[in-house]
Amino acid sequence: MEFDTREASQLDEQVQQGAALLGKCRDEVGRVVVGQRQMIDGLLMGMLAGGHVMVEGVPGLAKTLAIKTLARVIDAQFKRIQFTPDLLPADLIGTMIYRQQTGEFVARKGPVFSNIILADEINRAPAKVQSALLEAMEERQVTIGENTFPLSVPFFVLATQNPIEQEGTYPLPEAQLDRFILKLSIDYPAREEELSILRRVGVPQDVKVGQVLSPPEIERLRTIASSIVVDERIEEYIVSLVTASRERNRNLNTYARYIEYGASPRATIYLFRCAKIHAFFEGRSYVVPEDVKAVSHDVLRHRIILSYEAESEELTTDEVIQQLLSAVPVP
Repeated sequence: MEFDTREASQLDEQVQQGAALLGKCRDEVGRVVVGQRQMIDGLLMGMLAGGHVMVEGVPGLAKTLAIKTLARVIDAQFKRIQFTPDLLPADLIGTMIYRQQTGEFVARKGPVFSNIILADEINRAPAKVQSALLEAMEERQVTIGENTFPLSVPFFVLATQNPIEQEGTYPLPEAQLDRFILKLSIDYPAREEELSILRRVGVPQDVKVGQVLSPPEIERLRTIASSIVVDERIEEYIVSLVTASRERNRNLNTYARYIEYGASPRATIYLFRCAKIHAFFEGRSYVVPEDVKAVSHDVLRHRIILSYEAESEELTTDEVIQQLLSAVPVP
């Protein structure tokens, strides 16, 4: 028992130190990006969970700026790829080129061979280009010709898309959306935040940010996050939330008629991981139900497909998720 107490005390100390380091990272990003705490925390959460993040919002909400600034705070390779209708898979992953001196074909690696990839306006590229990312995102490897190359560690994709402009876009298939651990929906800043934005960047200026995180530090933070304690009742609550999204009995739960397809088992895994990281952000070495609730919208938003009835009643996915959270008993 004494050993367990000492081990728990060590974990508490590690969590506090890690949370302080993440706070410094937020502060550095905040020197450039005003507000948008939810987006910054979501980007950090995806990084620590070892997943990829989709950021959706109207133009001008600093989506690209926040991702580029976070990349500057991390001592890692960063590449920004502007997705356009004429982009080819080879422009993303690379291709085989002929070397005349040796008479051989050699692999020329594309920009995906970096630690942080910003896929800007990902829905502007056709399906074949979007599909080229699937192997990289899921398997952490890329196949060029007959050769397969492992990607750097850490590797994560941060994608942006515009929800209001559909002309010239290609909606992402559900199989690819499911590979994003989170889908962040970014809203307009508050009046006070917008006033601060005006005063800070009304006159263009180059703000320097310091490098806070390195790849070894990221791996250390991931190890701490994975050690955070989750009670069996919290595990059962997570599974109950996800399985409830697949409920077909419309008489048993009123929200069921608004869901055509529920979340996959991948959502269970990501809810579990993200709840741990949310507790980490709060400086706790254990998960409470509020941690699960706090990340549910971002984890489930792109995994629940609404029915025609929900669309006819003009319900959003977030509203249906809220009904789901209200229906499932909290431990």
